Amino acid sequence: MELICFKCQKANKVDAKVGYREECLHCRQDLHVCKNCQFYDPKAYNECREPSADVVRDKEKFNFCDFFQPSGKGPAMDEKAKLKAAAEALFKKS
Repeated sequence: MELICFKCQKANKVDAKVGYREECLHCRQDLHVCKNCQFYDPKAYNECREPSADVVRDKEKFNFCDFFQPSGKGPAMDEKAKLKAAAEALFKKS
């Protein structure tokens, strides 16, 4: 399975069960984190759509959540991040 790291947006090949301490091959960020889970939703209560999951305070650090499922895709960019990326691309020096 392929998991896109939320931090560097690069692909990592992982098993269906991601270990608690697995790290991104590119940026060394923890992979078993809320922001890489298919249940992560910043608009949901506790930022998680899994109602039985325990509250995790730091969504970017590894955790012991048993409901973790690799999302397979990177997080959707919010509108502010999209506008910033577009502006940076516009003014980028060659």
